[in-house]
Order: sequence, then structure tokens, then C-alpha cells
Amino acid sequence: MDQRSFDYWEFFAGEARRIGAPLYERLSQGIGSDEGLREFANGARAGQPRANVLFAAVHFLLLRGAQHPLRRFYTNLGGSAPGEDPFPVFKDFVETHRAALAPLIASRVTNTNEVGRSALLAPAFRVLAEEAGEPLHLIELGPSAGLNLVWDRYGVRYTRGDEAFSLDVPEATLTLECALRGEKLPPLGPAPAVASRVGLERNPMDRSDPDARDWLKALVWPDQVSRFAQLEIALETISHDTPEIRSGDTLALLPDALAEVPRDQPVCVYHTMVIYQFNEEMREALDAILIVASLRRPVWRISLECTLSGDNPLLLYSYRDGNKEKRTLALCHPHGAWLEWIGQKIVIPGRAMR
Repeated sequence: MDQRSFDYWEFFAGEARRIGAPLYERLSQGIGSDEGLREFANGARAGQPRANVLFAAVHFLLLRGAQHPLRRFYTNLGGSAPGEDPFPVFKDFVETHRAALAPLIASRVTNTNEVGRSALLAPAFRVLAEEAGEPLHLIELGPSAGLNLVWDRYGVRYTRGDEAFSLDVPEATLTLECALRGEKLPPLGPAPAVASRVGLERNPMDRSDPDARDWLKALVWPDQVSRFAQLEIALETISHDTPEIRSGDTLALLPDALAEVPRDQPVCVYHTMVIYQFNEEMREALDAILIVASLRRPVWRISLECTLSGDNPLLLYSYRDGNKEKRTLALCHPHGAWLEWIGQKIVIPGRAMR
């Protein structure tokens, strides 16, 4: 894409339309034509997506009880999404609450923890276990509250038309729903054994802090009510057995986390909707760390990131002896609503990958 012609707010409106979030689609269109609101959103921290931070800040105040006609447009708050244009009401809310919104926009980050993505990760880890062995050692980059660190504790129900295919997890309190597209089925076998799991997070969420929990909820898009219920159940799930999350610079923490894993057991670094916040230097540094680590032992990486084309590919990388190979496992909805399994084949020198 020609970056000179790239319109951020137009792009975000397109993403909202594709995902099925009409409120944010219309608000993005309005902001794109409003210089004052664009400038206000530019107060977000470097590397943070302006739309997500602005919309979350507004949503946060509404969740905290702010009374304003804008509530009528927020389905999760009981609004009926009336047919009138929400943008003028949104603009009035921002102007009315500017003093409260400004520090939120300037200080908060988009540590979204969409548990629905575990329905996408589950088959990827099954592929990994089949090819790399078990037990797995997992390192998640940017885990936020850690909901996707425990992807194997949720049941998943995949549907295609009248057909249903389930990943049953005994005693699971949450079953994720994910529609299947295309003709292929993702792997549906037993969950692989996990020997260790750790998250590396610059801004870890304190799950016991009501403010932090409300901010996490504010990052969920208000049109998609079912996501709020999933979030609450997932937070309760990990409250009984909290995974380890280390606080600090992700890239600085990663080499030690890799070194802790026994060399004769598979290690996988994974991330979902995190790397888009990395600049080019950070992306190259991540690759370099994994390449160097692969000189001592194989390293795997699972990636689910947004793209300008809107494909949201689920990728599996293998790093061996300083070489990197990549394949596309699936195309996905960014929040886990659907999955199109591809299971693309690649060949690593000395070993065929199925």
C-alpha cells in the first residue's frame, strides 16, 4: 500500500465495517473529517493506535457512569442504537468530557485481551505439538491479563452450517464459538501437554484492580455484546490459577525466557495483535533474537497479527540453525469469530512439515 495515500481513519472505518462494528465505523468516518478530533486523538502515546485509545477512553467514562445521550448508541450499556447519526453526539461527549479524556488518552495503552483468539491458537498449537513434540514451553509476548496464556483451558465449538466440531475441555467454564470457512477442518485432537508458560508484558494488567478491569472492558467494541460475557468468565477462570507474567521490556526479557527452557523440549514464542505496535527496529530485533536462539536449539513462533489487507493470517514460523521458515495456517477474524484453515505446507531442510 502506498503510505502517502494511507488514511488512518478511513482504514479504521473499513476495519470496523469488516468486523461488524457499525458504531465505530461511523465514528471513524466522522473523526476523519474533523480536524479537532483528529488532533485530540493524536495525544495518544507513541506507537499506540489512536482510534482504539480514543474510543476506549470514551467507553471507559461511560462504563464508569458518565451520563450523556451518547449512551443510547452503546448496545452493551443497554442502548438501542437508534437510527440517528451518532457522530454529533459523540463529538459533544468528547467536548464535554475533554478534561477527563485527555489524561486517559495520553497515558493508557491498548492491552486488549480478546479471549476469543484462543479458538484460533488452539489448532495452531496442535500442529506445533504434532511436528515438534511435547510437552510445549510457551512464551507469550504482550499477554496483558494473560487470558490467552491459558488457551487450553477453554472449550471450543467450531461450526460450519449445520455441522459442529468441538474441542472439549473437562471442567471448562467457557466454551468459545468460532465459525469455520472453507472446506478444511483445523486439527481437533487432544490438547498438547504444556510444561511451562510465561508472559512478557511491558504493561501487565492488575486483575484485582477495578480500574484496570474497567479499562480492559472499555477496549472491547460496544456492538459486540457477547465479548463482554466471555471476558468476565475468562478473568474468573485465570483467577484460580494465574499464569506467570513478567513485567518489563518484552525484547529485553525474551532471551532469558528462552534460555530457561530445556534444549531437548520444544519452545514456542507467540503473540496476537501485539507486533503491530512494534516499530521496524523492534520487529527486526525480535527476529534476530529468535534466529540467534535457534543456533542452539529449534525455536517456534506462532503469530496472529493484523495487516493492511485485512487478512489477519495465523502464521507458524520455524527457526533452525539460524534459518527461518514460515507458513500460513489460517486466515482469521481478529477477535476469533471465524477461522479459515489453510494448513499450508513448507519444507524445512532435513524434515518435511505436514
